[in-house]
Amino acid sequence: MEIEEESKRGYLSLSREEFDEIIRLYDPCMDDYLYAYDLKLDEYQISPHARDRFRLPSDRFSDVARAHESFVDMHDMPALAKELQEIKDGKKKYHSMFYRWLDTNGEPVWINCRGKVIDDEEGNPHFLIGCINEIGERQKADNVSGLLGETSLSAYVRKYKDKFPDGFFMRVGIDDLGAINGNLGNKYGDFIIKKTADCLAENLNEKQQLFRIVGDEFMIVDFCGGTLQDALQLYSNCRKSIDYFVEQNQYKAVFTLSAGILKCEAVYGGYDAVLKLTEFTLNEAKENGRNSYYVFSQEEYDRFKRRKKIERQLYDAVNHNFEGFEAYFQPIVDATTFQLAGAEALMRFSMPSEEKEGGIERVSPVEFIPLLEQTGLIIPAGKWMLQQSIGVCRKWQKWIPHFRMNINLSYVQVMKSNALEEILNIIRLYGIEAGNVGIELTESGYLDSRHFQKLWNGLKEHGVQVILDDFGTGYSNLHCLGDLEPNYIKIDRSFTLKSLQNEYEHALMKQIIDMTHSLDLAICIEGIETGDELQDLRALGADYIQGYLFGKPCSESEFEEHFIHVGE
Repeated sequence: MEIEEESKRGYLSLSREEFDEIIRLYDPCMDDYLYAYDLKLDEYQISPHARDRFRLPSDRFSDVARAHESFVDMHDMPALAKELQEIKDGKKKYHSMFYRWLDTNGEPVWINCRGKVIDDEEGNPHFLIGCINEIGERQKADNVSGLLGETSLSAYVRKYKDKFPDGFFMRVGIDDLGAINGNLGNKYGDFIIKKTADCLAENLNEKQQLFRIVGDEFMIVDFCGGTLQDALQLYSNCRKSIDYFVEQNQYKAVFTLSAGILKCEAVYGGYDAVLKLTEFTLNEAKENGRNSYYVFSQEEYDRFKRRKKIERQLYDAVNHNFEGFEAYFQPIVDATTFQLAGAEALMRFSMPSEEKEGGIERVSPVEFIPLLEQTGLIIPAGKWMLQQSIGVCRKWQKWIPHFRMNINLSYVQVMKSNALEEILNIIRLYGIEAGNVGIELTESGYLDSRHFQKLWNGLKEHGVQVILDDFGTGYSNLHCLGDLEPNYIKIDRSFTLKSLQNEYEHALMKQIIDMTHSLDLAICIEGIETGDELQDLRALGADYIQGYLFGKPCSESEFEEHFIHVGE
Protein backbone atom coordinates (compact mmCIF):
# COMPACT_ATOMS: atom_id res chain seq x y z
CA MET A 1 0.00 0.00 0.00
CA GLU A 2 2.85 2.37 0.92
CA ILE A 3 4.56 1.57 -2.37
CA GLU A 4 1.37 2.38 -4.30
CA GLU A 5 0.98 5.70 -2.49
CA GLU A 6 4.61 6.53 -3.14
CA SER A 7 4.11 5.71 -6.82
CA LYS A 8 1.06 7.95 -6.97
CA ARG A 9 3.00 10.86 -5.45
CA GLY A 10 5.65 10.26 -8.08
CA TYR A 11 3.15 10.55 -10.91
CA LEU A 12 1.65 13.70 -9.46
CA SER A 13 5.05 15.37 -9.21
CA LEU A 14 5.70 14.96 -12.93
CA SER A 15 5.16 17.95 -15.18
CA ARG A 16 3.59 17.77 -18.62
CA GLU A 17 7.04 18.17 -20.14
CA GLU A 18 8.35 15.22 -18.12
CA PHE A 19 5.43 13.04 -19.23
CA ASP A 20 6.21 14.06 -22.77
CA GLU A 21 9.89 13.16 -22.33
CA ILE A 22 9.01 9.68 -20.96
CA ILE A 23 6.65 8.97 -23.86
CA ARG A 24 9.21 10.14 -26.43
CA LEU A 25 11.95 8.08 -24.74
CA TYR A 26 10.03 4.82 -25.19
CA ASP A 27 8.48 5.73 -28.56
CA PRO A 28 11.25 4.38 -30.86
CA CYS A 29 11.29 0.92 -29.26
CA MET A 30 7.52 0.17 -29.11
CA ASP A 31 4.92 -0.84 -31.65
CA ASP A 32 2.20 0.11 -29.18
CA TYR A 33 1.28 3.68 -28.27
CA LEU A 34 1.76 5.14 -24.79
CA TYR A 35 -0.50 7.96 -23.69
CA ALA A 36 -1.09 10.28 -20.74
CA TYR A 37 -4.38 12.13 -20.29
CA ASP A 38 -4.50 15.04 -17.83
CA LEU A 39 -8.15 14.91 -16.77
CA LYS A 40 -8.06 18.24 -14.96
CA LEU A 41 -6.46 20.26 -17.77
CA ASP A 42 -8.20 18.17 -20.47
CA GLU A 43 -4.87 17.64 -22.25
CA TYR A 44 -3.69 14.49 -24.01
CA GLN A 45 -0.26 13.18 -25.06
CA ILE A 46 0.52 10.07 -27.11
CA SER A 47 3.55 8.39 -28.68
CA PRO A 48 4.56 10.55 -31.67
CA HIS A 49 4.61 7.63 -34.12
CA ALA A 50 0.84 7.30 -33.66
CA ARG A 51 0.53 10.34 -35.97
CA ASP A 52 2.01 8.29 -38.83
CA ARG A 53 -0.65 5.61 -38.37
CA PHE A 54 -3.82 7.41 -37.36
CA ARG A 55 -5.75 10.56 -38.23
CA LEU A 56 -4.65 12.39 -35.08
CA PRO A 57 -4.67 16.20 -34.91
CA SER A 58 -1.30 16.02 -33.14
CA ASP A 59 0.54 13.92 -30.58
CA ARG A 60 -0.43 16.60 -28.04
CA PHE A 61 -3.92 18.10 -27.99
CA SER A 62 -6.63 19.52 -25.70
CA ASP A 63 -10.47 19.43 -25.70
CA VAL A 64 -9.94 15.70 -25.68
CA ALA A 65 -13.48 14.33 -26.17
CA ARG A 66 -14.16 16.61 -29.15
CA ALA A 67 -10.71 15.95 -30.66
CA HIS A 68 -11.39 12.19 -30.56
CA GLU A 69 -14.36 12.73 -32.89
CA SER A 70 -11.89 13.36 -35.73
CA PHE A 71 -10.17 9.96 -35.50
CA VAL A 72 -12.59 7.62 -33.71
CA ASP A 73 -15.16 5.69 -35.75
CA MET A 74 -18.49 7.51 -35.41
CA HIS A 75 -20.29 4.34 -34.30
CA ASP A 76 -17.93 3.96 -31.32
CA MET A 77 -17.84 7.61 -30.23
CA PRO A 78 -20.97 7.63 -27.98
CA ALA A 79 -19.68 4.66 -25.93
CA LEU A 80 -16.21 6.21 -25.66
CA ALA A 81 -17.61 9.60 -24.60
CA LYS A 82 -19.65 7.85 -21.89
CA GLU A 83 -16.58 5.92 -20.71
CA LEU A 84 -14.41 9.08 -20.48
CA GLN A 85 -17.12 10.93 -18.57
CA GLU A 86 -17.39 8.09 -16.04
CA ILE A 87 -13.60 8.22 -15.59
CA LYS A 88 -13.73 12.00 -15.02
CA ASP A 89 -16.57 11.53 -12.53
CA GLY A 90 -14.48 9.05 -10.55
CA LYS A 91 -16.78 6.09 -11.30
CA LYS A 92 -14.02 4.05 -12.95
CA LYS A 93 -10.39 3.61 -11.93
CA TYR A 94 -9.36 1.36 -14.81
CA HIS A 95 -10.03 1.78 -18.51
CA SER A 96 -10.15 -1.10 -20.99
CA MET A 97 -12.10 -0.71 -24.19
CA PHE A 98 -12.13 -2.12 -27.71
CA TYR A 99 -13.09 0.37 -30.39
CA ARG A 100 -11.99 1.71 -33.78
CA TRP A 101 -9.57 4.46 -34.71
CA LEU A 102 -9.34 5.84 -38.25
CA ASP A 103 -6.00 5.43 -39.97
CA THR A 104 -4.49 8.15 -42.19
CA ASN A 105 -6.64 6.89 -45.09
CA GLY A 106 -9.81 7.09 -43.05
CA GLU A 107 -10.13 3.29 -42.66
CA PRO A 108 -11.17 1.87 -39.26
CA VAL A 109 -8.60 -0.10 -37.22
CA TRP A 110 -9.61 -1.97 -34.09
CA ILE A 111 -7.60 -0.98 -31.03
CA ASN A 112 -7.54 -1.94 -27.38
CA CYS A 113 -7.12 1.10 -25.16
CA ARG A 114 -6.12 0.37 -21.58
CA GLY A 115 -5.26 2.72 -18.78
CA LYS A 116 -5.14 3.38 -15.04
CA VAL A 117 -6.51 6.43 -13.26
CA ILE A 118 -4.10 8.29 -10.95
CA ASP A 119 -5.89 10.34 -8.29
CA ASP A 120 -4.66 13.64 -6.88
CA GLU A 121 -3.94 14.14 -3.19
CA GLU A 122 -7.64 14.80 -2.51
CA GLY A 123 -8.63 11.52 -4.14
CA ASN A 124 -10.03 13.07 -7.32
CA PRO A 125 -9.12 11.72 -10.80
CA HIS A 126 -6.06 13.55 -12.16
CA PHE A 127 -4.37 11.41 -14.83
CA LEU A 128 -5.32 8.51 -17.08
CA ILE A 129 -2.11 6.75 -18.09
CA GLY A 130 -2.00 3.76 -20.37
CA CYS A 131 -1.23 2.01 -23.61
CA ILE A 132 -3.00 1.45 -26.94
CA ASN A 133 -2.38 -1.57 -29.13
CA GLU A 134 -3.87 -2.65 -32.43
CA ILE A 135 -5.94 -5.80 -32.43
CA GLY A 136 -7.32 -5.65 -35.95
CA GLU A 137 -5.44 -4.55 -39.00
CA ARG A 138 -2.07 -6.06 -38.07
CA GLN A 139 -3.41 -9.08 -36.15
CA LYS A 140 -3.16 -12.52 -37.74
CA ALA A 141 -4.46 -14.71 -34.90
CA ASP A 142 -5.12 -14.36 -31.20
CA ASN A 143 -3.64 -16.41 -28.39
CA VAL A 144 -6.91 -16.82 -26.51
CA SER A 145 -9.17 -18.60 -29.00
CA GLY A 146 -6.47 -19.86 -31.31
CA LEU A 147 -8.55 -18.62 -34.25
CA LEU A 148 -7.54 -16.42 -37.13
CA GLY A 149 -8.44 -12.82 -36.52
CA GLU A 150 -10.04 -9.92 -38.32
CA THR A 151 -7.12 -9.38 -40.70
CA SER A 152 -7.39 -12.95 -41.92
CA LEU A 153 -11.17 -12.59 -42.27
CA SER A 154 -10.61 -9.45 -44.33
CA ALA A 155 -8.17 -11.21 -46.63
CA TYR A 156 -10.49 -14.23 -47.01
CA VAL A 157 -13.56 -12.14 -47.87
CA ARG A 158 -11.84 -9.48 -50.00
CA LYS A 159 -10.71 -12.18 -52.46
CA TYR A 160 -14.24 -12.12 -53.83
CA LYS A 161 -14.42 -8.29 -54.01
CA ASP A 162 -18.08 -7.26 -54.33
CA LYS A 163 -19.54 -10.56 -55.55
CA PHE A 164 -19.66 -13.40 -53.03
CA PRO A 165 -20.48 -17.07 -53.64
CA ASP A 166 -23.85 -18.33 -52.41
CA GLY A 167 -23.96 -18.80 -48.68
CA PHE A 168 -24.16 -16.70 -45.52
CA PHE A 169 -22.29 -14.81 -42.84
CA MET A 170 -23.12 -15.42 -39.20
CA ARG A 171 -21.83 -13.02 -36.56
CA VAL A 172 -21.95 -14.67 -33.14
CA GLY A 173 -21.58 -12.88 -29.81
CA ILE A 174 -21.26 -14.17 -26.25
CA ASP A 175 -24.02 -12.69 -24.12
CA ASP A 176 -22.86 -10.95 -20.92
CA LEU A 177 -19.16 -11.84 -21.09
CA GLY A 178 -18.53 -8.64 -19.15
CA ALA A 179 -20.47 -10.06 -16.19
CA ILE A 180 -18.34 -13.23 -16.28
CA ASN A 181 -15.15 -11.11 -16.34
CA GLY A 182 -16.47 -9.08 -13.43
CA ASN A 183 -17.51 -12.04 -11.30
CA LEU A 184 -14.82 -14.59 -12.15
CA GLY A 185 -11.97 -12.53 -13.58
CA ASN A 186 -10.60 -11.84 -17.05
CA LYS A 187 -8.61 -15.07 -17.08
CA TYR A 188 -11.78 -17.09 -16.68
CA GLY A 189 -13.40 -14.91 -19.32
CA ASP A 190 -10.61 -15.92 -21.70
CA PHE A 191 -11.37 -19.55 -20.85
CA ILE A 192 -15.00 -18.98 -21.87
CA ILE A 193 -13.89 -17.39 -25.14
CA LYS A 194 -11.72 -20.43 -25.89
CA LYS A 195 -14.50 -22.91 -25.08
CA THR A 196 -16.99 -20.92 -27.14
CA ALA A 197 -14.59 -21.04 -30.09
CA ASP A 198 -14.35 -24.81 -29.63
CA CYS A 199 -18.15 -25.18 -29.49
CA LEU A 200 -18.58 -23.17 -32.68
CA ALA A 201 -15.80 -25.00 -34.51
CA GLU A 202 -17.13 -28.47 -33.74
CA ASN A 203 -20.40 -27.66 -35.53
CA LEU A 204 -18.89 -26.42 -38.79
CA ASN A 205 -18.51 -28.44 -41.95
CA GLU A 206 -15.13 -28.72 -43.66
CA LYS A 207 -15.78 -25.75 -45.99
CA GLN A 208 -17.09 -23.24 -43.45
CA GLN A 209 -14.61 -20.83 -41.86
CA LEU A 210 -14.51 -19.43 -38.33
CA PHE A 211 -12.77 -16.22 -37.20
CA ARG A 212 -12.59 -14.28 -33.96
CA ILE A 213 -13.08 -10.69 -35.00
CA VAL A 214 -13.10 -8.71 -31.76
CA GLY A 215 -13.60 -9.24 -28.03
CA ASP A 216 -16.49 -11.66 -27.55
CA GLU A 217 -17.55 -11.82 -31.20
CA PHE A 218 -16.91 -14.42 -33.90
CA MET A 219 -17.66 -14.63 -37.61
CA ILE A 220 -18.71 -17.80 -39.43
CA VAL A 221 -18.39 -17.62 -43.21
CA ASP A 222 -20.20 -20.06 -45.45
CA PHE A 223 -19.24 -19.74 -49.12
CA CYS A 224 -20.42 -23.26 -49.98
CA GLY A 225 -24.07 -22.56 -50.80
CA GLY A 226 -25.52 -22.69 -47.29
CA THR A 227 -29.19 -21.72 -47.12
CA LEU A 228 -31.00 -19.73 -44.48
CA GLN A 229 -32.32 -23.01 -43.06
CA ASP A 230 -28.72 -24.27 -42.86
CA ALA A 231 -27.73 -21.14 -40.95
CA LEU A 232 -30.60 -21.53 -38.49
CA GLN A 233 -29.74 -25.18 -37.92
CA LEU A 234 -26.09 -24.27 -37.37
CA TYR A 235 -27.06 -21.64 -34.78
CA SER A 236 -29.31 -24.16 -33.03
CA ASN A 237 -26.50 -26.72 -32.91
CA CYS A 238 -24.05 -24.14 -31.53
CA ARG A 239 -26.51 -23.18 -28.78
CA LYS A 240 -26.89 -26.83 -27.80
CA SER A 241 -23.11 -27.20 -27.60
CA ILE A 242 -22.89 -24.15 -25.34
CA ASP A 243 -25.70 -25.46 -23.14
CA TYR A 244 -23.90 -28.79 -22.83
CA PHE A 245 -20.62 -27.07 -21.92
CA VAL A 246 -22.35 -24.94 -19.27
CA GLU A 247 -23.88 -28.08 -17.76
CA GLN A 248 -20.60 -30.03 -17.85
CA ASN A 249 -18.87 -27.06 -16.25
CA GLN A 250 -21.34 -27.36 -13.37
CA TYR A 251 -22.94 -23.99 -14.18
CA LYS A 252 -19.93 -22.06 -12.92
CA ALA A 253 -20.57 -19.55 -15.69
CA VAL A 254 -24.02 -19.49 -17.29
CA PHE A 255 -24.05 -17.73 -20.64
CA THR A 256 -25.75 -17.80 -24.03
CA LEU A 257 -25.07 -16.92 -27.65
CA SER A 258 -26.75 -14.40 -29.93
CA ALA A 259 -26.28 -14.42 -33.70
CA GLY A 260 -26.88 -12.14 -36.65
CA ILE A 261 -27.39 -13.90 -39.97
CA LEU A 262 -26.68 -12.26 -43.32
CA LYS A 263 -27.25 -13.99 -46.66
CA CYS A 264 -24.42 -13.34 -49.12
CA GLU A 265 -26.90 -12.21 -51.75
CA ALA A 266 -28.00 -9.32 -49.51
CA VAL A 267 -24.51 -7.77 -49.42
CA TYR A 268 -23.61 -4.85 -51.65
CA GLY A 269 -20.31 -3.10 -51.01
CA GLY A 270 -17.81 -5.84 -50.27
CA TYR A 271 -16.02 -6.52 -46.99
CA ASP A 272 -16.79 -3.21 -45.30
CA ALA A 273 -20.48 -3.80 -45.93
CA VAL A 274 -20.19 -7.30 -44.43
CA LEU A 275 -18.82 -5.88 -41.17
CA LYS A 276 -21.42 -3.12 -41.06
CA LEU A 277 -24.42 -5.32 -41.84
CA THR A 278 -23.41 -8.20 -39.56
CA GLU A 279 -22.79 -5.76 -36.73
CA PHE A 280 -26.34 -4.51 -37.24
CA THR A 281 -27.80 -8.02 -37.26
CA LEU A 282 -25.98 -9.08 -34.08
CA ASN A 283 -27.02 -5.91 -32.26
CA GLU A 284 -30.63 -6.53 -33.26
CA ALA A 285 -30.44 -10.09 -31.93
CA LYS A 286 -29.11 -8.83 -28.59
CA GLU A 287 -31.68 -6.04 -28.37
CA ASN A 288 -34.44 -8.57 -29.03
CA GLY A 289 -33.63 -10.29 -25.75
CA ARG A 290 -30.34 -12.11 -26.39
CA ASN A 291 -29.99 -15.88 -26.68
CA SER A 292 -31.63 -15.46 -30.07
CA TYR A 293 -30.91 -14.84 -33.72
CA TYR A 294 -31.83 -12.13 -36.18
CA VAL A 295 -31.93 -12.45 -39.97
CA PHE A 296 -30.96 -9.34 -41.92
CA SER A 297 -33.84 -7.30 -43.36
CA GLN A 298 -33.10 -4.47 -45.78
CA GLU A 299 -36.28 -2.64 -44.80
CA GLU A 300 -35.43 -2.75 -41.11
CA TYR A 301 -31.84 -1.76 -41.87
CA ASP A 302 -33.05 1.28 -43.78
CA ARG A 303 -35.11 2.29 -40.74
CA PHE A 304 -32.04 1.76 -38.57
CA LYS A 305 -29.91 3.97 -40.84
CA ARG A 306 -32.55 6.68 -40.70
CA ARG A 307 -32.59 6.54 -36.89
CA LYS A 308 -28.79 6.81 -36.88
CA LYS A 309 -28.91 9.74 -39.30
CA ILE A 310 -31.42 11.58 -37.13
CA GLU A 311 -29.35 10.74 -34.05
CA ARG A 312 -26.20 12.23 -35.63
CA GLN A 313 -28.12 15.35 -36.63
CA LEU A 314 -29.47 15.72 -33.09
CA TYR A 315 -25.96 15.52 -31.65
CA ASP A 316 -24.79 18.15 -34.15
CA ALA A 317 -27.73 20.41 -33.38
CA VAL A 318 -27.21 20.26 -29.61
CA ASN A 319 -23.49 20.99 -30.08
CA HIS A 320 -24.20 23.92 -32.41
CA ASN A 321 -26.43 26.05 -30.21
CA PHE A 322 -29.53 23.91 -30.92
CA GLU A 323 -29.57 24.78 -34.62
CA GLY A 324 -32.54 22.98 -36.19
CA PHE A 325 -34.64 23.00 -33.00
CA GLU A 326 -37.67 25.26 -32.79
CA ALA A 327 -40.39 25.87 -30.24
CA TYR A 328 -43.94 25.63 -31.57
CA PHE A 329 -47.08 26.66 -29.70
CA GLN A 330 -50.67 25.41 -29.73
CA PRO A 331 -53.46 27.51 -28.19
CA ILE A 332 -55.42 26.40 -25.11
CA VAL A 333 -58.81 28.12 -24.76
CA ASP A 334 -61.32 28.57 -21.97
CA ALA A 335 -64.20 26.15 -22.63
CA THR A 336 -66.78 28.66 -21.42
CA THR A 337 -65.64 31.93 -23.01
CA PHE A 338 -63.52 30.59 -25.87
CA GLN A 339 -60.93 33.15 -24.83
CA LEU A 340 -57.24 32.31 -25.18
CA ALA A 341 -55.97 31.02 -21.83
CA GLY A 342 -52.47 30.01 -22.81
CA ALA A 343 -50.51 27.62 -24.99
CA GLU A 344 -48.71 24.30 -24.95
CA ALA A 345 -45.08 24.49 -26.08
CA LEU A 346 -44.05 21.69 -28.44
CA MET A 347 -40.54 20.85 -29.63
CA ARG A 348 -39.90 20.65 -33.36
CA PHE A 349 -36.77 19.62 -35.26
CA SER A 350 -35.53 20.00 -38.83
CA MET A 351 -32.41 18.63 -40.53
CA PRO A 352 -30.76 18.87 -43.96
CA SER A 353 -32.60 16.89 -46.62
CA GLU A 354 -30.84 14.08 -48.50
CA GLU A 355 -33.28 14.27 -51.39
CA LYS A 356 -33.01 17.98 -52.14
CA GLU A 357 -29.67 19.80 -52.07
CA GLY A 358 -29.85 22.70 -49.66
CA GLY A 359 -33.31 21.60 -48.59
CA ILE A 360 -34.67 21.04 -45.09
CA GLU A 361 -36.60 18.04 -43.81
CA ARG A 362 -38.97 18.36 -40.88
CA VAL A 363 -38.63 15.32 -38.65
CA SER A 364 -41.72 14.00 -36.89
CA PRO A 365 -41.66 14.21 -33.07
CA VAL A 366 -42.60 10.51 -33.12
CA GLU A 367 -39.14 9.90 -34.62
CA PHE A 368 -36.85 12.35 -32.85
CA ILE A 369 -38.29 12.58 -29.31
CA PRO A 370 -37.59 8.87 -28.50
CA LEU A 371 -34.04 9.30 -29.85
CA LEU A 372 -33.51 12.35 -27.65
CA GLU A 373 -34.61 10.27 -24.67
CA GLN A 374 -32.52 7.21 -25.59
CA THR A 375 -29.35 9.26 -26.06
CA GLY A 376 -29.91 11.54 -23.05
CA LEU A 377 -29.91 14.58 -25.35
CA ILE A 378 -33.40 15.36 -24.08
CA ILE A 379 -31.71 16.84 -20.99
CA PRO A 380 -29.92 19.74 -22.77
CA ALA A 381 -32.66 20.01 -25.43
CA GLY A 382 -35.36 20.03 -22.74
CA LYS A 383 -33.56 22.78 -20.83
CA TRP A 384 -33.33 24.81 -24.05
CA MET A 385 -37.07 24.26 -24.56
CA LEU A 386 -37.83 25.50 -21.04
CA GLN A 387 -35.82 28.68 -21.68
CA GLN A 388 -37.47 29.32 -25.04
CA SER A 389 -41.00 28.69 -23.80
CA ILE A 390 -40.83 30.64 -20.56
CA GLY A 391 -39.09 33.51 -22.35
CA VAL A 392 -41.86 33.65 -24.95
CA CYS A 393 -44.52 33.47 -22.22
CA ARG A 394 -42.99 36.48 -20.48
CA LYS A 395 -42.98 38.35 -23.79
CA TRP A 396 -46.64 37.61 -24.58
CA GLN A 397 -47.76 38.66 -21.13
CA LYS A 398 -47.21 42.24 -22.30
CA TRP A 399 -50.43 41.83 -24.28
CA ILE A 400 -52.17 39.09 -22.27
CA PRO A 401 -51.13 39.59 -18.62
CA HIS A 402 -52.33 36.21 -17.32
CA PHE A 403 -51.12 34.15 -20.28
CA ARG A 404 -50.00 30.67 -19.20
CA MET A 405 -47.43 28.40 -20.85
CA ASN A 406 -47.48 24.60 -20.58
CA ILE A 407 -44.22 22.71 -21.17
CA ASN A 408 -43.78 18.95 -21.47
CA LEU A 409 -41.17 17.23 -19.33
CA SER A 410 -39.69 13.89 -20.33
CA TYR A 411 -39.29 11.04 -17.85
CA VAL A 412 -35.53 11.15 -18.64
CA GLN A 413 -35.39 14.76 -17.43
CA VAL A 414 -37.24 13.72 -14.28
CA MET A 415 -35.02 10.72 -13.57
CA LYS A 416 -31.58 11.93 -14.72
CA SER A 417 -31.40 15.70 -14.23
CA ASN A 418 -32.13 18.30 -11.60
CA ALA A 419 -35.25 19.39 -13.47
CA LEU A 420 -36.82 21.17 -10.49
CA GLU A 421 -33.84 23.47 -9.99
CA GLU A 422 -33.63 24.20 -13.73
CA ILE A 423 -37.32 25.11 -13.96
CA LEU A 424 -37.21 27.39 -10.92
CA ASN A 425 -33.99 29.09 -12.06
CA ILE A 426 -35.46 29.86 -15.50
CA ILE A 427 -38.67 31.20 -13.92
CA ARG A 428 -36.55 33.52 -11.72
CA LEU A 429 -34.41 34.53 -14.71
CA TYR A 430 -37.41 35.82 -16.66
CA GLY A 431 -39.20 37.22 -13.61
CA ILE A 432 -42.44 35.40 -14.38
CA GLU A 433 -45.10 34.31 -11.91
CA ALA A 434 -44.67 30.62 -11.15
CA GLY A 435 -48.43 30.06 -11.48
CA ASN A 436 -48.27 31.06 -15.14
CA VAL A 437 -45.98 28.10 -15.92
CA GLY A 438 -47.43 24.61 -16.25
CA ILE A 439 -45.35 21.42 -16.39
CA GLU A 440 -47.04 18.55 -18.23
CA LEU A 441 -46.10 15.05 -17.09
CA THR A 442 -47.42 11.96 -18.82
CA GLU A 443 -49.02 9.32 -16.62
CA SER A 444 -46.89 6.20 -16.64
CA GLY A 445 -45.21 3.74 -14.34
CA TYR A 446 -42.61 6.20 -13.15
CA LEU A 447 -45.15 8.24 -11.19
CA ASP A 448 -44.29 6.29 -8.05
CA SER A 449 -40.54 6.97 -8.22
CA ARG A 450 -38.86 9.17 -5.61
CA HIS A 451 -37.50 11.39 -8.40
CA PHE A 452 -41.02 12.07 -9.63
CA GLN A 453 -42.35 12.69 -6.14
CA LYS A 454 -39.53 15.15 -5.40
CA LEU A 455 -40.21 17.06 -8.61
CA TRP A 456 -43.99 17.03 -8.22
CA ASN A 457 -43.91 18.21 -4.61
CA GLY A 458 -41.25 20.82 -5.33
CA LEU A 459 -43.24 22.32 -8.23
CA LYS A 460 -46.39 22.53 -6.15
CA GLU A 461 -44.50 24.02 -3.21
CA HIS A 462 -43.20 26.86 -5.42
CA GLY A 463 -46.56 27.47 -7.08
CA VAL A 464 -45.78 26.00 -10.51
CA GLN A 465 -48.81 24.35 -12.12
CA VAL A 466 -48.56 20.58 -12.45
CA ILE A 467 -50.59 18.91 -15.19
CA LEU A 468 -51.22 15.21 -15.68
CA ASP A 469 -51.06 14.72 -19.46
CA ASP A 470 -52.58 12.00 -21.69
CA PHE A 471 -54.89 10.87 -18.92
CA GLY A 472 -56.57 7.58 -19.76
CA THR A 473 -53.69 6.13 -21.81
CA GLY A 474 -51.46 4.87 -19.00
CA TYR A 475 -51.67 2.75 -15.93
CA SER A 476 -53.05 5.23 -13.47
CA ASN A 477 -56.63 5.56 -12.36
CA LEU A 478 -58.83 8.06 -10.63
CA HIS A 479 -57.41 7.11 -7.22
CA CYS A 480 -54.09 8.73 -8.09
CA LEU A 481 -55.77 12.10 -8.66
CA GLY A 482 -56.65 12.43 -5.02
CA ASP A 483 -53.08 11.65 -4.01
CA LEU A 484 -51.28 13.78 -6.62
CA GLU A 485 -53.70 16.72 -6.70
CA PRO A 486 -52.59 18.15 -10.04
CA ASN A 487 -53.82 21.58 -11.08
CA TYR A 488 -55.62 19.89 -13.92
CA ILE A 489 -55.59 16.83 -16.13
CA LYS A 490 -55.58 16.55 -19.91
CA ILE A 491 -57.72 13.96 -21.67
CA ASP A 492 -55.87 12.36 -24.58
CA ARG A 493 -57.25 12.61 -28.14
CA SER A 494 -57.69 8.81 -28.33
CA PHE A 495 -59.95 8.91 -25.26
CA THR A 496 -61.82 11.86 -26.74
CA LEU A 497 -62.55 9.96 -29.97
CA LYS A 498 -63.86 6.94 -28.07
CA SER A 499 -66.30 9.13 -26.14
CA LEU A 500 -67.65 10.55 -29.41
CA GLN A 501 -68.12 7.15 -31.04
CA ASN A 502 -69.49 5.05 -28.19
CA GLU A 503 -72.28 5.75 -25.70
CA TYR A 504 -70.55 3.83 -22.92
CA GLU A 505 -67.27 5.73 -23.45
CA HIS A 506 -69.26 9.00 -23.57
CA ALA A 507 -70.86 8.21 -20.21
CA LEU A 508 -67.46 7.25 -18.81
CA MET A 509 -65.99 10.55 -19.96
CA LYS A 510 -68.84 12.39 -18.20
CA GLN A 511 -68.18 10.45 -14.97
CA ILE A 512 -64.44 11.24 -15.14
CA ILE A 513 -65.11 14.94 -15.61
CA ASP A 514 -67.64 15.04 -12.77
CA MET A 515 -65.34 13.13 -10.41
CA THR A 516 -62.40 15.34 -11.37
CA HIS A 517 -64.46 18.43 -10.56
CA SER A 518 -65.54 16.88 -7.24
CA LEU A 519 -61.83 16.78 -6.33
CA ASP A 520 -61.66 20.50 -7.18
CA LEU A 521 -59.45 19.80 -10.19
CA ALA A 522 -59.79 21.29 -13.66
CA ILE A 523 -59.85 19.29 -16.89
CA CYS A 524 -58.66 19.99 -20.44
CA ILE A 525 -59.90 17.95 -23.41
CA GLU A 526 -57.40 17.56 -26.27
CA GLY A 527 -57.96 16.79 -29.91
CA ILE A 528 -61.04 18.93 -30.73
CA GLU A 529 -61.07 19.21 -34.53
CA THR A 530 -64.66 19.96 -35.58
CA GLY A 531 -67.58 22.12 -34.46
CA ASP A 532 -69.72 19.05 -33.73
CA GLU A 533 -67.01 17.62 -31.47
CA LEU A 534 -66.82 20.96 -29.70
CA GLN A 535 -70.55 21.15 -29.00
CA ASP A 536 -70.71 17.58 -27.76
CA LEU A 537 -67.69 17.74 -25.48
CA ARG A 538 -68.36 21.27 -24.25
CA ALA A 539 -71.65 20.05 -22.83
CA LEU A 540 -69.71 17.61 -20.65
CA GLY A 541 -68.34 20.53 -18.64
CA ALA A 542 -64.64 20.70 -19.59
CA ASP A 543 -62.69 23.70 -18.29
CA TYR A 544 -60.21 24.02 -21.15
CA ILE A 545 -60.15 22.83 -24.74
CA GLN A 546 -57.27 22.25 -27.13
CA GLY A 547 -57.25 21.06 -30.72
CA TYR A 548 -56.93 21.82 -34.43
CA LEU A 549 -60.33 23.54 -34.41
CA PHE A 550 -58.74 26.43 -32.54
CA GLY A 551 -55.27 26.18 -34.00
CA LYS A 552 -52.50 23.78 -34.98
CA PRO A 553 -49.04 24.04 -33.40
CA CYS A 554 -47.23 26.93 -35.07
CA SER A 555 -44.10 29.05 -34.79
CA GLU A 556 -43.71 31.97 -32.41
CA SER A 557 -44.30 34.55 -35.15
CA GLU A 558 -47.37 32.74 -36.49
CA PHE A 559 -48.85 32.44 -33.01
CA GLU A 560 -48.35 36.15 -32.43
CA GLU A 561 -50.02 36.98 -35.73
CA HIS A 562 -53.07 34.76 -35.24
CA PHE A 563 -53.63 34.80 -31.47
CA ILE A 564 -51.68 37.55 -29.68
CA HIS A 565 -52.26 40.38 -32.14
CA VAL A 566 -49.00 42.10 -31.27
CA GLY A 567 -49.14 45.86 -31.74
CA GLU A 568 -52.92 46.18 -31.60
